[in-house]
Amino acid sequence: MNYQETLNYLYAQLPMFTRVGSSAYKANLDNTIALCQLLDNPQTKFKSVHIGGTNGKGSTSHMLAAILQIAGYKTGLYTSPHLKDFRERIRINGQMISEQEVIDFVANYSKDFEEINPSFFEMTVALAFDLFVKEKVDIAVVEVGLGGRLDSTNIITPLLSVITNIGWDHMNILGDTLQLIAAEKAGIIKPKIPVIIGEYQAEVADIFIHKAKQQNADLVFASEEWDVESETKNKVSPTNYSEDNFLDIITYPQKASRTTHYLQLDLPGTYQLKNIKTVLCTVNELRAQGFTITDEHIQTALRQVKSLTGLHGRWETISTSTLTICDTGHNPEGIQEVLKNIANITYDQLHFVIGMVNDKDSSKVLSMLPKNAMYYFCKPDIPRGLEAESLKAKAESFGLIGKAYPSVKSALAAAQSSAQMNDLVFVGGSTFVVAEVI
Repeated sequence: MNYQETLNYLYAQLPMFTRVGSSAYKANLDNTIALCQLLDNPQTKFKSVHIGGTNGKGSTSHMLAAILQIAGYKTGLYTSPHLKDFRERIRINGQMISEQEVIDFVANYSKDFEEINPSFFEMTVALAFDLFVKEKVDIAVVEVGLGGRLDSTNIITPLLSVITNIGWDHMNILGDTLQLIAAEKAGIIKPKIPVIIGEYQAEVADIFIHKAKQQNADLVFASEEWDVESETKNKVSPTNYSEDNFLDIITYPQKASRTTHYLQLDLPGTYQLKNIKTVLCTVNELRAQGFTITDEHIQTALRQVKSLTGLHGRWETISTSTLTICDTGHNPEGIQEVLKNIANITYDQLHFVIGMVNDKDSSKVLSMLPKNAMYYFCKPDIPRGLEAESLKAKAESFGLIGKAYPSVKSALAAAQSSAQMNDLVFVGGSTFVVAEVI
């Protein structure tokens, strides 16, 4: 099989969460363990940092990988889902796994897949870990897929575990309270492995503290270690918005021994201020474990995270002629941060291109959205996509008015066509909508 045939085979043979939802989720690690045994247990043969949480784990993973690359370490990066190309999930020093490596892995182990019956995600984890060993990475940054305790990535024993925050997402799988979700995320905390929690959240902090004590693991809340703020800027308008937009950051250490950083980040969403604290805490722990990472490495890397790692979809400008911005934030906490960024732009009219998946409760998100925007409802091109007319009907019950379109691209075209010079077009609601427009 060639590369496209190989992907088609995987999509057809292996249940894929991003396409079919919870039916693809395996509530145990048996298949991953079986696959890795087949590969001579690669998960035991490379150093790693394990990153989980509800929001920000992708940005945090990519920022950390960029810093490690600039510091001279051969760095593996495993993330999910992909936006355009399956190979985005597995990178070494920012370069995607080759098509041939994907082809060879599937050709070598397709008969074993039929026996083990792994999910798409379980297969991908095994492929990533196998490649990291073959390429002799110095360290890998491994992002949790869903939850933590039963996530396929949770067979590693990392140098450090990181949990960014807890929010409302995947409640049908992880639980319908923040405490239940936190307990699942806390499952990546391992015996005597230091753990960093990005945000101190009173509702769930005790869950992490208790779990860390159980595991005799040192715990730090990054939000209690660093004060971070954005340098004051005047609001921008669609007519003077720069595509090369940096987030200028000043960090104030809460402990006198820490160095103050003046940073520029090429991921301009202000929600990155939270993630920066987590990244800086992680770097300090890696330094304590013997990694040589200078302040200059941090500054250099954060100015070019996108080019170093291939990260997309985080407050990304896709057009300046008609200012169009997309963002993958899709749960209530993610949308709240998106709305803060929208509020920093002085536009005349907001045109909101929105699509969602059909297995999540959209009520909380829809209740948050501005009623004075013009909405362009669409369905992402995956089996889980929510029909545009269904989304439109649900949105109308929250006072959101707009039209339904047959595709994401037609919705975007209509929004950009309707927008005037000083209007803003925003695209989001689902990672899969963003994937179709970048």
